[in-house]
Amino acid sequence: MLSTIEAINSAVNNFIWGVPAMICIIGVGLVLSFRTRFLQIRKFPYAMKVTFGRMFKKREASDGAMTPFQAVCTALAATVGTGNIAGVAGAIAIGGPGAVFWMWISAILGMCTKFSEVTLAVHFREKNVHGDLVGGPMYYIKNGLKKHWHWLAYLFSAFGVLTVFGTGNATQVNTITTAINTALMNYHVISKDAVPTVNLVVGISLAVLIALILLGGIRRIGRVTEKLVPFMALIYIVLAVGVILFNIGHVPAVFASIIEGAFHPAAVTGGAVGSFFMSMKKGVSRGIFSNEAGLGTGSIAHACADTRKPVKQGFFGIFEVFVDTIVICTLTALVILCSQVPVSYGQAAGAELTISGFTATYGNWVSVFTAVAMCCFAFSTIIGWGLYGTRCIEFLFGSRVNKPFMLVYALVAIVGATMDLGLMWSIAETFNGLMAIPNLIAVFLLSGVVVKLVKEYFAGEGAKS
Repeated sequence: MLSTIEAINSAVNNFIWGVPAMICIIGVGLVLSFRTRFLQIRKFPYAMKVTFGRMFKKREASDGAMTPFQAVCTALAATVGTGNIAGVAGAIAIGGPGAVFWMWISAILGMCTKFSEVTLAVHFREKNVHGDLVGGPMYYIKNGLKKHWHWLAYLFSAFGVLTVFGTGNATQVNTITTAINTALMNYHVISKDAVPTVNLVVGISLAVLIALILLGGIRRIGRVTEKLVPFMALIYIVLAVGVILFNIGHVPAVFASIIEGAFHPAAVTGGAVGSFFMSMKKGVSRGIFSNEAGLGTGSIAHACADTRKPVKQGFFGIFEVFVDTIVICTLTALVILCSQVPVSYGQAAGAELTISGFTATYGNWVSVFTAVAMCCFAFSTIIGWGLYGTRCIEFLFGSRVNKPFMLVYALVAIVGATMDLGLMWSIAETFNGLMAIPNLIAVFLLSGVVVKLVKEYFAGEGAKS
């Protein structure tokens, strides 16, 4: 039975993340880029000014909403996760160093896609029965497209509910338990026999924490993520930059291997990765898995922002992809490649490859800090995706199911902590790809609305930029 599920999932996964996904994700990104005249490059300095510049302005959000900074932190909480650590390692191992180049390309186009998703989510959002702001792909499909397209909104929501348990919860909890076990065993605090007990304790503790935060409502989610995200990103960036500085002599050769590996992977990987398409596929799929541009999920958090300016909030989408992929994913890749730890090209790898890059430079003590960073990354992803799942199930069945869903979602943490999740990682990636399809169709059909909103914004408030 298990082998049948694996075979079906593998076939669907290969199809979704094969040529169709490349055409859809890159194609829609290109269409949006051309229609907005490459806004993500043309207005990049302005995007940094209105995002980074606004982040440190203290303000309170109205009831049922988040501040724009809390919204971006919640979206970043969901995107900056294990994809940045384990995902990048996997992309390099299976696609070679060239996968990093294709990650950059997907990020440049993804900036415009995410900008469009966020802009549409804020423009077409509505208030639910509790007075909370709700939005995202299902709402811009419902409120922006004609009735014969509304089935896409239900399809997106259904895939969203199925995705959150794997991508957003169980696989993240599994990463937390792995990080804790590695750190504790490195310092001989626990033996191998104690691992199942530790995992169960961690799973129950996480389930309680998740339930408390999600049941506390939108404002509590915002308050947790605005503190957790800057802290975890700073720890990770400082440690990664340190590895690069210690190995600064290897940096030119590493960048050369990334560029050459993008077009001639066999030359860099010794023939283990010979396919140009495999390098491209792994780079793009892991890039999307990390920054979620094209999935539409991040726009669900941005729709909660206490703002009346869709385009201004849209610039946070550009900022988000830049931080997630261009900054954090690139640092992870450089940690692995600059530290010159052995990479078994052509074979799957995960967080342990990234951790070995840190320990090769700093020594074993750094495993404590990497464990803390990974736990923060994974936990923040669980909270962000908890909000996404709640909005998806609310769209399908109404707000009365929100609290039961949150409790079930919290309990899944125990499953993630105590079971082997090899197959779940793969199934999660498949559902991630399935979510992208209805969203990309909607963003493509609504690209004219994005262009109109951008023109109006730069004719008014943005005219001075």
